[in-house]
Order: sequence, then C-alpha cells, then structure tokens
Amino acid sequence: MLNQLEGIVIRAQAYGENNKIVTLFTREAGKITCMARGAKKPSSRLAAVTQQFTHGSYSIFKGKGMGTLQSGDPLESLRHIREDIMKTAYASYITELIDRLTEQDEPQPAIYDMLYQALHAIEEGYDPEAISLFIEWKMLPSAGLTPTLHQCANCGATDGEFAFSFEELGFLCHRCFHIDRYIIRLSPALVKLIRTFYFVPIERVGSLKLKKESKSLLKGIVRTIYEEQAGIRLKSRKFLEQLERTPEFLPKKEEQDPQQDEIT
Repeated sequence: MLNQLEGIVIRAQAYGENNKIVTLFTREAGKITCMARGAKKPSSRLAAVTQQFTHGSYSIFKGKGMGTLQSGDPLESLRHIREDIMKTAYASYITELIDRLTEQDEPQPAIYDMLYQALHAIEEGYDPEAISLFIEWKMLPSAGLTPTLHQCANCGATDGEFAFSFEELGFLCHRCFHIDRYIIRLSPALVKLIRTFYFVPIERVGSLKLKKESKSLLKGIVRTIYEEQAGIRLKSRKFLEQLERTPEFLPKKEEQDPQQDEIT
C-alpha cells in the first residue's frame, strides 16, 4: 500500500553504503520507520528530504515490516537549526525524547503539532533551551507520569506557598511540607512557569524569556522525574550538557538574562 504522508524527520541513520533508515513523525499515522534506498548518495533525490528536521510530504510503501520511502517533497528544510550547533543540540534532544516516548504506527496529532511548533520556534530564533523545557514537561504523560500540579498532591489545597515533591510527584502546599524532607521550594513565578509548561498549548505561548537560574532549576526537576520515575536518560542529553558547560558555544544573548521570567 502506498501512503502519502506529511511528516518531520526525527531520526536518520546510515544503513550499508548507500541507504538510510529514516524515522518520520507524521500527522496522519504517527511515527513511521522506513528504508530510504540510496539516500546517502549526494545525487539521490532522497538525500535532501531525509535530513533530520526536514518537514516534507512523503510517499511510503507500507507492507509487512519496515516501509520503503519512495519519494519526498520538502515543505521546509528548517536549515537554520542545522546551521547552529546549539539549536541542533536542543532540537535533537526534543526529537529523541518524542521518539523514545511514542510507539510505531499510532496516530498522535497533538504530539505532531507540538513537535512542529517547537521546531519552528527554534528555527525562528526563540530560546531553544526554553522550548526544550516546554516539551519535556509536556511529554511526561507519554512516559506514564502525571504530576499533580493544579493543587497540593497531599491535601488538595490550591492556595498558599508551594514546593515540588519527587516523592509525591507534584506540588505540596506549605501545610504539607513536613511529609517530604527533600522538597524543592518554589516561588509563585516558578509555580506559574511549571503550570504553563505542563498545561498551556505551545501555540498559545508567544515567547518565553527565562532567567538562567529558572531554566536550570526547572530542567533539574523534570529530568530527575524522567530518570527516577521512568528510568529515561537520553543519549543527546550528554552532548547537550557538554555544550551547556562550554561558554564559547552559548549565544550572546545568554550573557544578559532578563531581570525576571517573562511569558507572553
């Protein structure tokens, strides 16, 4: 059966001398892995459309087992991501996370739209670290994790001071801090940020301008959740952390963080 699908290349790996195994996240059919024969050859008509992050329209022959990529027409190359090492690193982290947390051949249009929005935000110059944080919090349910963030995980209170508890997997209000000695206290602004990341669709957030300290704290929380609750640590994270520790690779604007976190 020949299928015409709109999709984004989330992974491409060499197979033999001339071929690639390509994983597409498609709007219509979810994640699909297919063989792209001859795609490693520069002269191949499949070379350009099988580059990572390419958004295109693909003709895929699907029988039993792995499909075969017959042809493709690029809709957008998102080349600015591939031309910037930090954008590439964060976009790779996002696509690996989505790849890890989704099953083959299961349509998930909401995740497709989120991936599309995230890559376009990075392409257009929004903070890739903030965008990756957004995706990390949004993908928690796909890992089988549903933190309690709208109220206290212990007593249900919606007012007061809040902290994050790994033991309770969610917020604890100040009345319940005593039940977890390892809570992470949060300012009202950080509570709002976490709720925005988790509950608000990415297309409804115009821009995120976050302090370096805020990003570091929220990143530490969500990645600890993935590691301790789901046993997930991504290969691309190691490279990303190496880059984050290398100041010469950081964009100039990181030198001047906003005085306060901004969400518009």
